[in-house]
Amino acid sequence: MIDGVEPEPAAAVELFGEHIEGGRAFTDALARHGEELGLIGPLELPRLWTRHILNSALVAPLLRPGRVGDVGSGAGLPGIVLAIMRPDVSFTLIEPMERRVAWLERQADELGLSNVTVVRARAEESKLFDSLDQVTARAVSALRTLIPVTAPLLRPGGELVLMKGAGVDGEIGAAEKAIRKYHLHDVEVLVLGEGVVSEVTRVFRATAG
Repeated sequence: MIDGVEPEPAAAVELFGEHIEGGRAFTDALARHGEELGLIGPLELPRLWTRHILNSALVAPLLRPGRVGDVGSGAGLPGIVLAIMRPDVSFTLIEPMERRVAWLERQADELGLSNVTVVRARAEESKLFDSLDQVTARAVSALRTLIPVTAPLLRPGGELVLMKGAGVDGEIGAAEKAIRKYHLHDVEVLVLGEGVVSEVTRVFRATAG
């Protein structure tokens, strides 16, 4: 084990199931190289599993077979984690920074993730408009600025599955104009992981009109 890295929680096997070895390999790679590559902060190793890996893994059951875009994929949270857990889903990881793109491509290759494509672009320049079944994002920006970036990528009837913090309800209020503009409906906040992990995951979910 790398010094300072959080031991694997019992919930990891429960969530990853048969894909746990992939989860372990990615977590190990992120622990070894994440700080030097600027993917995670220096204080994140003691909570790498709980705050980042399992936080992302909780979203996997919300995904449907089809094409899922992960906007601002960065370190691969949640995109790489979800691709490990859902080989039945095709993932497009959208990331503008070259060194992060290189990291994502390397991880997809080393983990044998044939269901991953990495696109170097900002979401609004990715030419993926109206093509995705679902879009995820984690720790990117507030909903009022995130919705205009992510909603245009969805096909009609597609779904936003955006990971948010404890202040998501307030963000929804501030994003009412964007929600109306992009004809989002069935807006809801899901709280995932209660009784399973120490830090729950909140997801803003909405369907494109």
